[in-house]
Amino acid sequence: MDNDRGNDGGRRRLLTGLGLATAGTVVAAGSGCMAQDGEQARNSRRYPMDAWLDRPEAYHRVFIDASRPLGAIEGLQYASNILGAHVSNYGGEESDFSLVVCFRRFATPLGWGSEVWNKYGKIIERVVQYPDPVTGEAFMENPVMVDRADLPNRGNTVVSLGGRGVRFAVCDAATRVISGVLARATEGDADAIYEELVASLVPNARFVPAGVLTVTRAQEYGYSLLTAGL
Repeated sequence: MDNDRGNDGGRRRLLTGLGLATAGTVVAAGSGCMAQDGEQARNSRRYPMDAWLDRPEAYHRVFIDASRPLGAIEGLQYASNILGAHVSNYGGEESDFSLVVCFRRFATPLGWGSEVWNKYGKIIERVVQYPDPVTGEAFMENPVMVDRADLPNRGNTVVSLGGRGVRFAVCDAATRVISGVLARATEGDADAIYEELVASLVPNARFVPAGVLTVTRAQEYGYSLLTAGL
């Protein structure tokens, strides 16, 4: 969203007046932020909706934020690298981690199942502007559910990483906005399409009210923040 201003023009016009067109980009947290973690945790108010972030049994907490499709795909590789390096080099266990990958803004559709991509793939590509890098065509299945070594996730999928304890957060606010885009493009009902998207949630995932808010909540729970795909 930040560097290719020319390419973003059409997409911004497509999303005029919608929250996706103006959402900000969250940058990676530095050590200074994490140094304040104890104080931040004491001063933060807790909400039941965020309780899933608290994993007392985890020694390490990492939150990978993706606001673009490429970031979501690369984020899976990041997660695999973190877990693998911890086991290989530190003699730890993958279960030592609470690791979350967040799909928000233009990465949000990667939190929906392939049945949705098969039905709306060409319209989704108009929104996210990330075609298959091999064919140049719109993905007709969710790229993070496909075991393909030629994609940046190198065969790591939401299914395989979910089996390793990685969890996924999907932005509900963006899902609602994009359901309206899909409805207008297909002359369909936005509420019905929204329910369709919600029902297609990828494995080991949950919808969060707003991905950008959950990024901040995770830091209050002591997560190190990585931003993928900048």
